Amino acid sequence: MSIRQATENDVDAIWEIFKLVVQSGDTFAFAPDTGIAEMQKIWFAPGMNTFVAEENGKITGSYFIKPNQPGLGSHIANCGYMVDPVDRGKGIAGQMCTHSIGIAKALGYKGMQYNLVVSTNLKAVKLWRKCGFNIIGTIPGGFNHQEFGYVDAYIMFRPID
Repeated sequence: MSIRQATENDVDAIWEIFKLVVQSGDTFAFAPDTGIAEMQKIWFAPGMNTFVAEENGKITGSYFIKPNQPGLGSHIANCGYMVDPVDRGKGIAGQMCTHSIGIAKALGYKGMQYNLVVSTNLKAVKLWRKCGFNIIGTIPGGFNHQEFGYVDAYIMFRPID
């Protein structure tokens, strides 16, 4: 598997992953009916670097990295990761996380923060902990899960060494 900067040619493949991931309404705050134009505004916003994971010519995942806040908070990175549901369980998210930490370091970030990790997404919480993130806060009822209703969301952080 390789991870590379995304290009305009990758938009359709990223869209296919994005729509499958968000339609379930259980891991991302994006509306399940988010369209491709809105996805492009989200995933390819100015000031954001977007990457894809690719294996044998197939895009299996994507992530973005950007400043978590503007100005005096811009030294902390924020990322979002998506893996094609058919490719889950292959270590792609972990590899993208490791890659993003390296990119964050190269870009001069001092830490990385995830603003909304859904508490019921146990695999993600476990993976992010394995990647060095700690829960630094809980937002009670911070996510409107499509199956379970309002569930807690975590803020997770790790320093960039």
